[in-house]
Amino acid sequence: MSKYTTGEIARLCNVTVRTVQYYDSRNLLVPSELSEGGRRLYSEEDLHKLKAVCFLRNIGLPIGSICELFEEENKEEVLAILLLKQEEALKKEIKERQEKLLALGAMEKDLKGMGHFSVESIGDIAQKMENKKKLYRMRMLLFFVGIPMELVEVSTFVLGVVKGIWWPFVLGMSLAVAVGVWTSWCYFRRVAYICPECHTVFKPGFRQMFFAKHTPTLRKLTCRACGHKGFCIETYDEKEKGD
Repeated sequence: MSKYTTGEIARLCNVTVRTVQYYDSRNLLVPSELSEGGRRLYSEEDLHKLKAVCFLRNIGLPIGSICELFEEENKEEVLAILLLKQEEALKKEIKERQEKLLALGAMEKDLKGMGHFSVESIGDIAQKMENKKKLYRMRMLLFFVGIPMELVEVSTFVLGVVKGIWWPFVLGMSLAVAVGVWTSWCYFRRVAYICPECHTVFKPGFRQMFFAKHTPTLRKLTCRACGHKGFCIETYDEKEKGD
């Protein structure tokens, strides 16, 4: 039966000699025998055990759990439980990393859109992203309110063209304008803006906000605190009630 020195078994498993020595110190991989000169010698069984340990470490199992596993009598059942738990942990970690990746992408997009920004403004963008779901729900609500108005406008216009009856179109347009003003006002009340220069959260005037150049996440405004003119970060106004 083959016997392996510490260096040989480490090389066969693509680990360092120090790693093998560490497993020995944890009583996880104790040599089968010692040579006459006192060198540690490992058997084929030890080699297979080290390969198993390396695999378990590679999938993220802590060394303590691996030590406990090899001390159990029903190793197969315990291993199945450990693998299931590790699978769940890895899925959770992947989900968290994906969320971080999305946050990083959103951060890069916002920074490009701002043009001028300071390192300190990263915290402002992070705050905006935390409120992203609230903003999204509000925008969807206003969007679905606007759809019926669009249908009213189109249908009454077609009626006017085909039948020559224009009063429904006039009435529909009046209603659409009124709803448009109402939705704009609701939107105005529920959003605030973060200045990338002084990091103040402020609310612009309705007229300024309504006519300002904007993107889905930024609006070109004048900060009321420091006077900075540029793209400010849109965020949900936590001071508003009724969310």
